[in-house]
Amino acid sequence: MSFQSNRAENYSEGVASCLPPAIDSLPMSLSGAQMFTTEVLASVPLCFATITDFERYPAWFSAVAAARVLERYRNGLGKRVEFTADLRLKSIRYVLAYKYDKPRALSWESIGGDVESIQGDYQFEKITPSITRATCRQEIALGFWVPGPVRKIMEGQALRQSVLELKVAAEAAALRADKPGR
Repeated sequence: MSFQSNRAENYSEGVASCLPPAIDSLPMSLSGAQMFTTEVLASVPLCFATITDFERYPAWFSAVAAARVLERYRNGLGKRVEFTADLRLKSIRYVLAYKYDKPRALSWESIGGDVESIQGDYQFEKITPSITRATCRQEIALGFWVPGPVRKIMEGQALRQSVLELKVAAEAAALRADKPGR
């Protein structure tokens, strides 16, 4: 998988207007490879805790209708996780197997479900104690036909939106943690 970087000047399609522009963005190619990077106003451990709390995905990750941890590592992190995603025209089910380099990285690959294949990873880089650079790379082969206009929307926005939704969830968690009396 090779990725090129290009600067994202701004965005507005489907994402809350309060979010800042992304640092790097690459639209999905025909093979489904994509990458997106943004800065998160939360610590590396908090970003990692947010992305690995799979059961809470339906509360903040708009494409995920359901998430269930099927198997855990001894340390409690999800090893195999089943997701149901709402693609607007179709719901799909898939199972991902995860590996971790806590708290800096996690990677996944599909091991079952309606999607032909998914591979990806998150990298969290400390910028300051309370600012993290989050980079997600993912390659998807759906394995089923999607109409051209719908596919273009999915390709252009899916990964970007998921990373920005992680950003919002992690920043909200950071604000809750900073409140006095906790």
